[in-house]
Amino acid sequence: MVLSTLDWIILIVFFIGLITIAIWSSKSASKSAANFFVSGRSMPWWLLGVSMVATTFSADTPNLVTDMVRQNGVSSNWLWWAFLLTGMLTVFVYAKLWNRSKVLTDLEFYEIRYSGNAAAFLRGFRAVYLGAFFNIMVIASVSLALIKISAAMLGWPAEQTLILAAIVVVFYSALGGLRSILFTDLYQFSIAMAGAFGAAYFVVESPDIGGLSALLQHSEVYPKLSFFPDFNNTELLIAIFIIPLSVQWWSVWYPGAEPGGGGYIAQRMLSAKNEKNAMGATLLFNFFHYALRPWPWILVALGSLIIFPDLASLRDAFPNVDPNIIRNDFAYPAMLSKYLPVGFLGLVVASLIAAFMSTTASQLNWGSSYLVNDFYGRFINKTASEKQKVRAGRLSTIVLMLFAVLFALILKNALQAFNILLQIGAGTGLIYILRWFWWRINVWTEVTGMVTSFLFALGFVLYENQYMAADNSIALFGVVYSATAWGSIKIVSGVILTTISWLIVTFLTKPVDDQTLIAFYTKIKPGGPGWKKLILRAKAQGFVTEKQADLKWDVPTGILCMVLGSAAVYSFLFSTGYFIYGNYTWGLIFIGISILTSFGLFKSWGKLITE
Repeated sequence: MVLSTLDWIILIVFFIGLITIAIWSSKSASKSAANFFVSGRSMPWWLLGVSMVATTFSADTPNLVTDMVRQNGVSSNWLWWAFLLTGMLTVFVYAKLWNRSKVLTDLEFYEIRYSGNAAAFLRGFRAVYLGAFFNIMVIASVSLALIKISAAMLGWPAEQTLILAAIVVVFYSALGGLRSILFTDLYQFSIAMAGAFGAAYFVVESPDIGGLSALLQHSEVYPKLSFFPDFNNTELLIAIFIIPLSVQWWSVWYPGAEPGGGGYIAQRMLSAKNEKNAMGATLLFNFFHYALRPWPWILVALGSLIIFPDLASLRDAFPNVDPNIIRNDFAYPAMLSKYLPVGFLGLVVASLIAAFMSTTASQLNWGSSYLVNDFYGRFINKTASEKQKVRAGRLSTIVLMLFAVLFALILKNALQAFNILLQIGAGTGLIYILRWFWWRINVWTEVTGMVTSFLFALGFVLYENQYMAADNSIALFGVVYSATAWGSIKIVSGVILTTISWLIVTFLTKPVDDQTLIAFYTKIKPGGPGWKKLILRAKAQGFVTEKQADLKWDVPTGILCMVLGSAAVYSFLFSTGYFIYGNYTWGLIFIGISILTSFGLFKSWGKLITE
């Protein structure tokens, strides 16, 4: 595809706006590390919420959704829809706790919750493990999506795409820090959403598809429309519905959906003015992420089943593209390149570039904050000035992007990266939930969870490489499993084995010293029965006052709000789907449920606000 002059003008205007925002933000970012990484802790809820959702709207997200829908239908989105429960738990239980901590990064948490050299080691190790290794994998996944988008829509080779994109995104993220990223996220999210909705409209209304009714009635599409998997297909039901809703959401650490909050979500909460703004930002993020965005991508994915029913048809349509990168996720940019008109094509290309940049910039700033604040400033140069930390942040931004570009050339599809990240984090999620509310969790709990989950994931990979058959089936203890069943076995086994491991180590090792635990309790005010034994002991010794010992535990109210909030968002999501499908009765029923649960939510939410 060749862009018209008008398309190029739109792209140039987009980049001018981006660079202008970065330059405007750069002066403030240079003042201190706090300004560079958490924007002075002065940001409002609406800006932070939009930034969170812009970050999770990466260039690979529509590709990932397309991959899922093409293989197993709309219901396969439960693989990520289930993380709404994680998100709502963060909103109503953990957002205010993070804001109270006043740390610069969530890794700094380790040295207020734990003590001694072990806590320092864990902080430094996680800084490198997450800030570099894990972060590079995420950026590489997003970069892979950009490679496919540019191959389908611009005809550019991977190297050219990545070099140009890396230069621009490193420039504005390194120049302006988080403040630049927040405002560019707002700018880019607006363009990205306009592009997603517009693209869905032009695809559905194209002559080859013939409108919404024709799309939904097509023989290739109709079997894929259900919101829930076929209950007669036990294997698929377990893999994409039961496990995500019963196990995955609370037990698996995944970027942007960390149980208990963390990563760039925690970074945004730490940047908020106060607890109320931290909670409001996270709530807005979850509504936009799960209720507003999925349907444009789903419609394009369904349309692709008509135009490109299999991978062979995709490869035939793009003979000049490396066939190794043409998988089901390639169908999304392929559809856009085929059906978008002159002018709007430029806007959509800009929107997909915006999606790539918003995610990559946030990941770079977040990873850099770990490497600078939790490794360089903590272990390498403890007397580093604020300007030295900002310079180190800018240098680490460049290095992270370089390695991510190299790794992106190895990956093949978005779903591959998604599954790798899920498996590496399997079994660690419960630690991040409990460490706020159970005094017995210690450093070695976290070390064990992190190490064992990685080793089990590595073991599964090695076993697959050795024993996976050509048809993707695999034998274990004499039983042959399909790829779908094997995926379920890996996740559940990883969770069980990792959880057993860290529980054993927790009880075999010494707890954190009372002084550190009491300081944490009085600073964060988590409350709850998990601290009862420690606080009774501290109260008897006069280390805490009667008021500190008898803190109100509002987690039950938070869980009620989590349930109501999840019901409201899921109902809105299903209502939108039913209206699109033309089933107005069920659409009205679910919008009614959404309104009622939203009303109950806001009545209960006020009880959680302490400021």
